[in-house]
Amino acid sequence: MTAIGAFVALYSVAQYDIGSLRRMGPGFFPVVLGALLAGLGLMIALPAWHRAGEMRPFDVPQALAVLAAIGLFGLGLQGLGLALTTAGAVLIASLPAPRRGWRWRLILAAIITVLTWLVFKQGLQMTMPVWPDFPG
Repeated sequence: MTAIGAFVALYSVAQYDIGSLRRMGPGFFPVVLGALLAGLGLMIALPAWHRAGEMRPFDVPQALAVLAAIGLFGLGLQGLGLALTTAGAVLIASLPAPRRGWRWRLILAAIITVLTWLVFKQGLQMTMPVWPDFPG
């Protein structure tokens, strides 16, 4: 997180006009977000650096489920709409969870879908399809 944030902040400073607080340029927002991400990364990493602990093995199924959910959301948003894409991503990401059963997964998908719709469509008024646009 620290490295990505620092890279974004430094790249934005070098490539874009930052402007001022009164007249923000196109680089202002990426610089601030990059610096915040780098700062949060340091706040997480520094205390953990000296903490004793054991190495946990890399869990391939969990990583693949998260990457597949992100891929579905990124590639399916325009075609499937916000509701189906969000619900599908939550269901895919929850597949390797140790808790079995589909009821809690469906409830979680419904809650996350409603929250996503409230934040992005209602709150931020982003222009994205909520449902698929079926021809005919």
